[in-house]
Amino acid sequence: MPELTELTAVRLVEGYRKGEFSPVDATREALERAERVQPAVNAFVRLDADEALAQAGESADRWQRGEPAGLLDGVPVTVKDILLLRGHPTLRGSRTTDPHGRWAEDAPSVARLREHGAVFLGKTTTPEFGWKGVTDSPLSGVTRNPHDVSRTAGGSSGGSAAAVALGAGPLSLGTDGGGSVRIPAAFCGIFGLKPTYGRVPLYPSSAFGTLAHVGPMTRDAADAALMMDVISGPDARDWSALGPVAGSFVEALEGGVRGLRVAYSPSLGGQVAVRPAVAAAVRRAVERLAGLGAYVTEDDPDFTDPVDAFHTLWFSGAARVTQRFGPHQRELLDPGLREISGLGARLGALDYLAAVDVRMELGRRMGRFHETYDVLVTPTLPLTAFEAGAEVPAVPHPRLRSGGGALIGHRRWTGWTPFTYPFNMTQQPAATVPVGVDADGLPVGLQIVAARHRDDLVLRTAHALYEAGAAGTPVRPGGN
Repeated sequence: MPELTELTAVRLVEGYRKGEFSPVDATREALERAERVQPAVNAFVRLDADEALAQAGESADRWQRGEPAGLLDGVPVTVKDILLLRGHPTLRGSRTTDPHGRWAEDAPSVARLREHGAVFLGKTTTPEFGWKGVTDSPLSGVTRNPHDVSRTAGGSSGGSAAAVALGAGPLSLGTDGGGSVRIPAAFCGIFGLKPTYGRVPLYPSSAFGTLAHVGPMTRDAADAALMMDVISGPDARDWSALGPVAGSFVEALEGGVRGLRVAYSPSLGGQVAVRPAVAAAVRRAVERLAGLGAYVTEDDPDFTDPVDAFHTLWFSGAARVTQRFGPHQRELLDPGLREISGLGARLGALDYLAAVDVRMELGRRMGRFHETYDVLVTPTLPLTAFEAGAEVPAVPHPRLRSGGGALIGHRRWTGWTPFTYPFNMTQQPAATVPVGVDADGLPVGLQIVAARHRDDLVLRTAHALYEAGAAGTPVRPGGN
């Protein structure tokens, strides 16, 4: 029998169909892996072996009868502890959340996975209310990187990224309001997709509003496409959900990139200082795209850093999260979250609407950009994973150039994520693909962005890199 924790969801389903192994086998191995790596990486806030094995047993019976429930019947999955999972508390990384209650409802994406027979292993770690780009919280502590446990897994979907990278289930659901799927996926060496806003319904709605997307975190683009075929589509609880998908994301993987118009922006027009190892790995992958027949042009989208507008939107959301908290609850908060909540509470409606204006102009510029180019390729992040337990690197890495040309560092997580949050503001689909490692063995991510509603192009471009052997990192069995 193959090492089941090494297999993708596509391969697991194929094995179930052929009778090579059962969902019980795969679930048992995934649980054993999760329990073994948890002390080192802290990827989970909750594992439920009894429930997962019971679900796997029911799936095995369905496969034996030749009647699978859906596309992911028997595949082990995990869920970020921001999203509702029926029967389990959703604490959102916060000591302010009361764990007692009925917890009787699934989030839309979770409900679709359940309908298709997925096996739920448990919930993964998140910073408090998903507020920052690393994963640590007063409730569950620090989540560490599978490739070096002294480094961060990134965030805010860091537990999900670490779980997939370590083989504790090939699929996980994450959320992304400013990079929170792509950041940890890049740091941990897996694939992560932020779909077009509304393509995957979200309920309850995020306090961070229409910045927040739900997306798959997987071993490769083929698994993400399969997962998207399950979790996409409307849900009556999300008023902003998009209509039904035309066709299949899996089918859209075919065709390669020959003739695709690719804009390669290594530094957003010199605005971002990218570490040499990251820049080199991304450039090699871009050259591979050209070798596969894509028309690659080095060009930059026409915008300057929208971080001030993003902060207005993000800090306002943080203030909304904590609006009804009394003094005792505020004392329980992550100090950084408490600080930005205070800043957000001092913003007015006109400040917020001015940020919306910036957002709309950014969207217009990117819409025009994609009249010329099918996809934009950038580094996902300008650096690899830094020390665990910190919001920003201890030794600041120069990031953006100020108006006077001087390099400036960063104090908040947005200082080292300049490639990710702009595309939450525009609601575009964006994915990260692992394309190598630096001298310390830490993964490097390449970001692929397409026009709104063209998730298929993002997935097809990423899949071409995997098929060509230019993407992917091995599963880390021990979290060392």
